[in-house]
Amino acid sequence: MIRFLLLFTLCFSSLFALQKSDKLFECTEIFKARKSELLVELERIDEQKQSLEALKTATEELLKKKEAKLSLQEERVNKKLQEVTQKEASITKMLAENKKLLSDLKSTKMDKIAQTYAKMKPASAAAILSDMDESDAAAILQSLKPKVVGKILSKMDAKKASKLTLLLTK
Repeated sequence: MIRFLLLFTLCFSSLFALQKSDKLFECTEIFKARKSELLVELERIDEQKQSLEALKTATEELLKKKEAKLSLQEERVNKKLQEVTQKEASITKMLAENKKLLSDLKSTKMDKIAQTYAKMKPASAAAILSDMDESDAAAILQSLKPKVVGKILSKMDAKKASKLTLLLTK
């Protein structure tokens, strides 16, 4: 019986070893087949990585070119802005000078008109100023001496003199 048991154990273990060796062989074959698939996948991943690096490099180059172009345009815009600012300052200065000249011219003109009305007889000046626009007449009267204004207003129609006096107070 021991022999039988020993023989049975020996047969069973050799049978088990054969099954194990078949399974090992099958696993090795699976690993070999899977290894080639993995190598193909690894090669595909490497190609994609290289494509991605090339795309990244191209994108960086394009970005650098666009930044350089933008910087150049920004310089041009700043230069134009500076020119416009200088021209604006020049125009503002000229405008101030022209306003001063116009003011001086109006003042000189008003002085001459005032001298003319001051030399006229009050009745004649009153007749002329009565026919004028009220704001213009008030401007002329304002440039005259108060004594002359009083004489002219006394020779005018009372309503017209009243209106001109109100304008002079303003």
